[in-house]
This record gives sequence, structure tokens and C-alpha cells, in this order.
Amino acid sequence: MHPVILAVDDDHLVLRALERDLRESFGQRYRVVTAATGSDALDALAELKARGAGVALLIADQRMPHMTGIEFLAAAVEMESNAKRVLLTAYADTGVAIEAINSINLDHYLLKPWDPPEEGLIPVLEGLLDDWQAGAEVSYEGIRVAGTMWSAQSHEVKEFLARNRIPYRWLDIERDRAARALVERKAAQRPLPIVFLPDGEVIAGPTPRLLAERAGLQTEAADTTYDLIIIGAGPAGLAAAVNASAEGMHTLLVEKSATGGQAGTSSRIENYLGFPSGISGSELAERATVQARRLGTEILLAREVVSLRVGDTYRYVQLDDGTELAAKTVLIATGVSVRELEAPGVARLGGAGIYYGAALTEAANYVDRPVVIVGGANSAGQAAILYARHAGVVSLVARARTLEQGMSRYLVDQIKHVPNIEVRLRTEVVAAHGTDRLEAVSVVDKDRNTVERLPAAAMAIFIGARPHTEFAAATVERSGAGSILTGLDLIRDGRRPSGWPLKRDPLHLETSVPGIFAAGDVRFGSQARVGSAVGSGGVAVGLIREYLKTV
Repeated sequence: MHPVILAVDDDHLVLRALERDLRESFGQRYRVVTAATGSDALDALAELKARGAGVALLIADQRMPHMTGIEFLAAAVEMESNAKRVLLTAYADTGVAIEAINSINLDHYLLKPWDPPEEGLIPVLEGLLDDWQAGAEVSYEGIRVAGTMWSAQSHEVKEFLARNRIPYRWLDIERDRAARALVERKAAQRPLPIVFLPDGEVIAGPTPRLLAERAGLQTEAADTTYDLIIIGAGPAGLAAAVNASAEGMHTLLVEKSATGGQAGTSSRIENYLGFPSGISGSELAERATVQARRLGTEILLAREVVSLRVGDTYRYVQLDDGTELAAKTVLIATGVSVRELEAPGVARLGGAGIYYGAALTEAANYVDRPVVIVGGANSAGQAAILYARHAGVVSLVARARTLEQGMSRYLVDQIKHVPNIEVRLRTEVVAAHGTDRLEAVSVVDKDRNTVERLPAAAMAIFIGARPHTEFAAATVERSGAGSILTGLDLIRDGRRPSGWPLKRDPLHLETSVPGIFAAGDVRFGSQARVGSAVGSGGVAVGLIREYLKTV
């Protein structure tokens, strides 16, 4: 996309002549856009900003009705502060032009007429464009998200795009005057965040599904019947998809958020086979996603399964819009999510400095500021190390007596060597403080029974997990905590589960319904490790093949 020269003049003949001279001299390197009024020019400028076009030069006639050239340039600089600014004046207006050099940082003024343009116009503009080019940033042509750093909705949109590896540029309207002016002109009175798409479409407060559709992700199933439908695209679901598609099964993978699951938010996984230097959860998820698609897996994103039912031959999956899909087998691999911290102030400040999970998109916003990490497992340790690269002091708050109780040894050793991580054991967060954003947290030391108030600009929470199984509650047997029971865990006093129709016992990862399997953290008795989840996904496909031979 070529950078833009925007010219505005209410005199039609002058504007045509100016456009002709600009195109002849600069048309090979710049896109020339014209407008007949200051208002139209501001609208055009907002549209260009929404499309990510770089604006190199603004040229405005001073004597326009309704909005003078200086008024236009003053408004335009709020949206495009780096563009060079030129005022077209008559001889009588030179005093006004000279004053504008100081008031709006006018770069040059030109007297009309400028004939011949090779002497009176082009050399001046050529010099200004050379100056602009020397300091210009490469124009960004992708998705832009405008909002505030302390908005939960803005955080959700950024997190969805980042976790689905969709490039975007963040525009903070509290810090960026041009971003604020763009929103005021293109989406005034509309709810934040505002998403500007490359084709010019502007969306206010988008849902994940709408974002996915506009970003080109698949949100609709291509078929109605499959050999295998996998619910959840964490490590277990992705591993199952890769193995099932490699075996030639017609496979659909349904994920309500992003591939990778909880593991996809991990800043670094160092105990996964084959990566001696470690790998980020996002990169591991991306590799597995590409592999699954290459082998033929169909992946639906931003779609949630709301119920399961059982037919004579098929198992039926209902999506959030009522669509029902049939499969010979179903694998539940929905994993777990971090439990909410129940303490005063936490819910109110969610997304405004308080995050569940690592919130990788936010870490760089807390340079030299205090951060609190809550939890004592691997995910909390990885988050502490990530935030320590940016933050001032990172307080790792854990209920355990030692980090070794829930954290891998390699992480414990790393944390000990990071000077700005402060570990607080046998400690709990009991309150969060702040008006529109997090400012501090209160923690209680369980051994000394003392309460201390810690400054905190951000808090990331990792305090255990709950399984995502509500959609299957009426179909398969679960534990008291909601985990799905499989295999031998279904056998009680030597008896198979109630209603089990087959003469054989349930297979190792098979639920209380034949043909419906579970793998990964969602299964009762599973180990919360990426390697274990990947392994169970592969094992599940082997068992599914065995089941399919009998139906």
C-alpha cells in the first residue's frame, strides 16, 4: 500500500490542477486522495487510518468555507501527527500562515498560483516527502483494536486475537491522540473496543465468533457427519486430531476459544520431549494446529458445544447456535480453566489489572511496575518468570509451604535466580484495591496471621482448575468435582455403569456411554502435564479405532 498525499480545496478547478500536478510528479510512489471540504477530508483521513495507510503529506487551502485550512490541519494532526503539513494561501494570508507555523507546526505554505509547478510546487513537496520518508514507519495493513488498557472487553478481544495468532495493532485511546480522534470520528458513542478491519469495516464490541469470521477462521462445519468429533483443542485434542486424521478418520475439532487450551498460554514449556531449549505454549499449539490441518482435520473456532445426545448409531453434538452434528465417536478434551479468586474487589477489577492465566498480551504493559502472581503450580511459576522480564517487583503468592509441592524442580531453580521475584509462601490474597484499575492487594500470612498491603498494577491468578464438562453432565458420568469418569473408574463393586449396554467393560478412556471418550485434564485421575495430555490424546485414538471395528 503506497503512502498517501491528501489534498483539500473547495475550488474545483484548483483542486483538479493540484491533483494533476501531484499525480504526474508523485503518482508512482504515492497515492493521491482529494476532498472538496475540510469535513470530507477528515472523513477520508479517518478511513485511511482505519485501513492502516500511511499519510505522508496534507495540503489544505486556507480560504475554505465552514472550515479553514488551518482548522483542518489542526484537527488532522490529532489523527496523523507524523504527516507533513502544507497550507495554500493567497498573498493577503501570509501573516496567518506564518502564525500557523508556530501554532500547528506548519511545515510550509505556498502562494497560489504556483505556476510553473516544476518551480513553485514540486521541489518544496519533494523535500518534505523526503523528510517524511526518512522517519516514516512502515504502514500497517492488518487489524487494529482501539480501546483502553483497563477494559475487560478490550483485554478479551486482544487475548482472542493473540491466542489465535492473528496479528493486530493495539491503539490505546487514553495514550494515543490519533487513536482517540479516529474512534471519535468513526465510532463515536459506540461501545469499546472498536476493531478496524483492513477492508475498512468498523466493528464495535465484537463477539469472538464475529472476530473469527472476519479474520478468516473457520466457524461453520463443512459436513454434517464425521467419524470423530473432538471437543476441545488443547494438547489432548490436538494430539487426537493429528493421530485420527493420520489414520484416515473424517475428523472435526471444535474449540470455543483458541487451539492450545491452557497450555497455549504458557510462556515457556521446558519439560516437553524434543525441545531441549524449551518452547512456548503458543508455538507448540501452532505447530500442532498446522500439523492437524495438513493431515485433514477440520477445525472450528469460536464455537462452543452446549450438549451431547446419543442415538442408535451416532452420537450428536449440538453447537451454540443450535446446529447439530453427528459422529460415530466423540472425544471430550475440553480441559480445565483457572478457578476464580473469591475475594473482595477481584471480580470488579477483572480485566482492569486482574487476569486469569498468564495474559501474555498484557505483560509488556507493566514495565517497572509491581505485579502479583497467585498460585504455586507450573503455570504460576512460568508467569512469574515472564512478568519479571518487564515488571519491577513480582510477588509470587502461594498457599503451599514450599514451591516444590506443586512446581517442577527446573522452575523452582529458575525462580531462585531471578532477583526481582519475591516468593511469599503460606500466603493468600484476601482483597483487591482500586477504583477503575488495580492498585494494591491485601495478603495474609497464614503462619504469622498478619495482613499486608502490597502495591500491584497487575495480578495474574492460577489457583487450581475446574473441568469444562457442564455440557456433558446429562450424558456421561462425572466425579463430584465434575471430571469425567472413564474405564475402570466406572466399575463399582465389580459392576458396570448403570445403563451400560455392552457385554464388555468400558475401554480405558471410554466414558459411561459407548463411543464417547475423554482425554487430557478433563478426565478423572489425569495428570496436569502437557506430555500426559498429548499421550492420552494419542491413546484415545487407538481405543476409538478399536471401538469402530465393533460397530
